[in-house]
Amino acid sequence: MADNKKKKPMNSGQKTISSDNISPTRRGFIRSGIGIAGLIYIGVAAYPVYRYLVDPAEKAEAEASVKEIELPGLDKLPLGTAMMFRFAGKPGLIIHHEDGEWIAFSAVCTHLACTVQFQKDQKRIHCACHGGTYNMKTGKNISGPPPRPLTKYNVEVLDGKVKISRT
Repeated sequence: MADNKKKKPMNSGQKTISSDNISPTRRGFIRSGIGIAGLIYIGVAAYPVYRYLVDPAEKAEAEASVKEIELPGLDKLPLGTAMMFRFAGKPGLIIHHEDGEWIAFSAVCTHLACTVQFQKDQKRIHCACHGGTYNMKTGKNISGPPPRPLTKYNVEVLDGKVKISRT
């Protein structure tokens, strides 16, 4: 005789789980943690690249905003001597020549951006990195690898202050 009884499903006493109320599993939690750690790693690796690419633009903008500086008390600099100063974050060189003339240049070598020095005894501006020399009156490149003269600044001496500005 055929079994007329309806067979109950095996899961009849259990609740069915719908996709709306799935609780997180251990595997899902680990996957989420790995994903978050990966995003943090990518962010940490990408930040220096971002700063490298954006930083020159910010520096150029900051440098362009500085048009002049004043150096109080510099008018007492002895004849035939020079002094380094900062202009828009870069080194500068001001020379008080024997004839009383004041001249200021950027102290950044035009070859590979080394800092140049004033050599009073040899009457020149010298870059020790690769032997470049510049005229101490004009800033013109005399010898060595520098391709251009030094950037010249305007100098005004007024009331105990030396004012240096871009040309």
